[in-house]
Formats: sequence, structure tokens, C-alpha cells
Amino acid sequence: MALGIGTLLSCSVWTWPKWSWLAVMVGVLLGARPSACRDLSGSRPNILLLMADDFGIGDIGCYGNNSIRTPNIDRLAEDGVMLTQHIAAASVCTPSRAAFLTGRYPLRSGMVSSNGYRVLQWTGVSGGLPTNETTFAKILKDRGYATGLIGKWHLGLNCESSNDHCHHPLNHGFDHFYGMPFSMMGDCIHWELSEKRAGMEHKLNVCFQIMAFAALTLTAGKLTHLTSGSWTPVVWSTIAATLLFVTSYSIGVLIVHADCFLMRNHTITEQPMHFQRTTSLILKEVSSFVQRNKHRPFLLFVSFLHVHTPLITTEKFRGKSAHGLYGDNTEEMDWMVGQILDTLDMEGLTNSTLVYFTSDHGGSLEAQLGKEQYGGWNGIYKGGKGMGGWEGGIRVPGIFRWPGVLQAGRVIHEPTSLMDVFPTVVQLGGGEVPQDRVTDGRDLLPLLLGTAQHSDHEFLLHYCENFLHAARWRQRDGGRLWKVHYMTPLFHPEGAGACYGRGVCPCSGDQVAHHNPPLLFDLSRDPSEAHALTPDTEPSFYHVMDTVARAVEEHRRTLIPVPLQLDTLGNIWRPWLQPCCGQFPLCWCDREGDPR
Repeated sequence: MALGIGTLLSCSVWTWPKWSWLAVMVGVLLGARPSACRDLSGSRPNILLLMADDFGIGDIGCYGNNSIRTPNIDRLAEDGVMLTQHIAAASVCTPSRAAFLTGRYPLRSGMVSSNGYRVLQWTGVSGGLPTNETTFAKILKDRGYATGLIGKWHLGLNCESSNDHCHHPLNHGFDHFYGMPFSMMGDCIHWELSEKRAGMEHKLNVCFQIMAFAALTLTAGKLTHLTSGSWTPVVWSTIAATLLFVTSYSIGVLIVHADCFLMRNHTITEQPMHFQRTTSLILKEVSSFVQRNKHRPFLLFVSFLHVHTPLITTEKFRGKSAHGLYGDNTEEMDWMVGQILDTLDMEGLTNSTLVYFTSDHGGSLEAQLGKEQYGGWNGIYKGGKGMGGWEGGIRVPGIFRWPGVLQAGRVIHEPTSLMDVFPTVVQLGGGEVPQDRVTDGRDLLPLLLGTAQHSDHEFLLHYCENFLHAARWRQRDGGRLWKVHYMTPLFHPEGAGACYGRGVCPCSGDQVAHHNPPLLFDLSRDPSEAHALTPDTEPSFYHVMDTVARAVEEHRRTLIPVPLQLDTLGNIWRPWLQPCCGQFPLCWCDREGDPR
């Protein structure tokens, strides 16, 4: 039975902003069923945000999977609220994470490109989350929260020198950072599935062959007296060929040292990483952060390195799942979730902590070697990672648990966004959403509590780089959910459902189809986007197109041109920006065993 007003007021004193107090009271009266009265005077909830990397929504038990074991994530859903239409603002890492932290489409902060650079390519680049962007960590830090980020960052590091740390997490509101400033990738262990090493090796080898041929030709010409002049061109072409040859065979090692390292705050602790101990180090850091800050409100963002290739998995979990290395890695991540939740239990923080679990975008369909699949499964949804509009690339898990406040076992089918986490946690923490800029996220608490029946999102837009690929409309008066596609990638081979043979599908160019008229789907009846509607099959076709077009135009009027951080200028490796533990290029250290 729900608590009465008198009982609620006699049990606890809520010191959140006035609207939050009223929302929670109404939620309780409507049946939120707190597990027990507890004293909330002078307190605000701890906030624990868990984000997987490249995790397919179809790989979780509570979202329909019955062949990969995810009991701890499933337990979160059983004890909390599950969102079935939770949408990432981008289908690749860097822009999606920028939107998550700021509550704004990545185009607004310039965390996109126009020329094919989908994410930050190196640690030693100048691009990154601009310092004038406001993250939820920055706001909550100002409100007295301890703020920490453990795991993956991938939003830039330096601007002008190797230690100015202009894009560093500590410059964006986090008190504490431990993890990879870049991202886990296949090149970290010289894997066959390569993000950049294989392509660079090929280009260097071609250049080597050209220079070697030139050196041989010039030498032959001199020896046969067919050419005159000095031997200088021969010497220089030989030197160039030698350098290219050496570089082509050492580029893999250079990448490992340049990008695959750990930092604690501003200090490099391990370069390169020893991957078999990374999982235990991350869990140890989470436990340490919670123990240090358990007597004050904290915001902790745990950004898993799982389940991104190369799927680094400890021996305890290797070969244990029914889905190869990807399944093993998924089950290890689920175990990590359980360990983190156990830490909250042991410290007596479970009931005072809002826990959220998601992924930055959909699973990678192109992560294949032969018949082995190393990327995630996106369930019934079409497409995957890197595809700007198709559901498989942007529909992600969304689970919230807050015992005693959020009703256990609720499922919400309304459109929501990763960007919504920004205003939700800001206002829960007693902060205010900035009024000097456009915020695209919407406060989720009324929807989570059940005091609101519908999402505040009438329209959501789906970008690929800076190109608008699709838009969705939640029709308020009819309850239907429309999706309009303006551009879609051409799958290879045709009809395959992905762009096999390349890392991800492109956003523009001759491998992208422009639709005129646009493709129209009714997601409320066809979530798999299998049957495009036409004016002949859908009487509302032109009305939907006109309504969405007006919304897109209104959205575009709110855009202000900003420098694109992921374009070539900000995304080229610069040696003077490269973080190095030692004298560059001899970047090596292992300080994990050193006393802090």
C-alpha cells in the first residue's frame, strides 16, 4: 500500500528543489512503493552511471536475449525501470558521449566532422570536447558532489602541448579520473581487426615500394651511365625507402604506446597497458572511489572498456559463453556490473543511489573475421554501429534503479534519449540546466516516476557526422511513432544489412542513398523498419512528411556554426601533443605497483 501524505511527511524531509519534492511525493502516492521510510534530510541521491561500449541491445536478457547470461543487468531492470525506446544521439563513440555529457546534439558542440572522421583518431590530436561546454559533472561538482570518471573517455586530451590537458576529464567537472583517455581498439593488441594500423601499413608499404623502385632505377641509371649528375638523389631516395620500410613494420608498436595507456588524473600510470589486469584495476578504482566518498553525495561515471574489440577478457570468462569471445566479454562485463552493485550494498548505499545502465550506441555488425562475429547483436532492429538513422545503431538499453523511489519492474515505451540524463541528474543533484544555450535533453524523472505518461520529446533527430540522416516524430494525437529517413548507407553486399568489408558504413558520398521522397516507417507497428510506407499505403504520408520537415527546419534555426572538432585540422596526430611517460618516443612506464 502506498504511504499516505502524513506518513511520508513524518518519515523524511526532502531537501531537493521544490519541484523534485513534489514529483517524488506524487510518485509515491501513485504507487512507487518505497521499500522503507528513511531519513533524507540534508541528502541528495548518489548517482552511478554505467555505460558499455558498442553493446548491442539484443545481447541482454531483459531485452529478449536468452543465450547470453546477463543476470546482474537483468536484476537492475527487475528492481528498476526499463526504457525500450532509448536513443543515442550518434551511432559512434565520440559524438554520442559528448551528447550524453552535455545534453546537446553533438553538432552543437562541434563534436562531429564533415569529411569521414567519425571519432577522435589519436590521443595526440587537438580536437576534443570544447572547454565552453558544460557537463553534468561540472554542475554537480559546483553543487558539492564528488565526481569521478573511471574507464573510457575518448573526448580529447590536449590542445597546444602534451600536458595542457584542456580536454581532460578534470577540466570538464570530474574530480577524479582513472582510465583510458582514448579508447580500446583492436590495434591495442595488434589484432587482425584493425581500426587504423592495417590501413597505415598498407599506405606505407605502397610508398616504400615507390621509393625503393625510384632508388633502384636511379642507381641502375648511374651504374650504366644512362644518367648523369650526382648520387644525391640516389642517397635520399634510399634513405626515404629505408625509413618507410622501418616505419611500416613499427607502426603497430607506435600505436600501442601512443593510444593504449592508463591515466590517474593527470599522471600516466601504465604505458602501454597490461590488459589482463585492467578489469581488476578498474573494479578496484570503483571500490576505492565509493569508499572515499560514501559520506557525501557522489556522481560516478563508470565507462566500461567492454565490449569493444579486441574483447579483452580474463581467463575466468574465456570460453564460457555460447557466443564466442564476444559472449565471453559480455558476461564478464555483466559480472563487473554485479561487483559494482555489491560495493554499493556493502557500503549501505543501495537505497540512496540512482543507478543507470546504457550503451553509447549499437553493436558493430562489421566486426567479423571469417565466420566469427566479434560485434554485438541489435535484436530486431535494422543496422548497427556507424549507421546514422537505422535503429540498430542508435537504440540502446536504458535502465534506471532507485529503490524506494522508482517502482520496480516498470517498462516505458516512450521515446527517450541519452541526452536526457543531463537534465535529469542535474536537477536531482540540486543544480540548474544552463539557460545560455540550447539543451536538447529532457528531464526523465516525471516519466520514471509515472507522474507523466508521455515523453517530452515530440521529435528526435538522427545525425551521421554533420549530415541529417533521419528524424522521428511521436505523434501526440494518434499515438503513432513515425521515422523519416532522408539518407541511408548502401549495404555491401546489397541487402546484407551492413557495410561488410569496411569498418563502418559511410555518412556521405556515393555509398549513401539520398531518398526523394524520404523513406517513411511506422515504428509503432514496424520497429524493424522492414516495410517502407508510400502515399498509396499510408494516407497520412504527406502530412507526416510536412510535419517532420517543419520540425527539422525549426531545429536548424537553433544551430550556431562552431568549429568541427573531428575534422582534419583537429584530428591529425601531432607529436608535441602526445602524452608520454618518459622521453618521446620512448613512452613506457608501469606505476600501478607504486605507492600513491
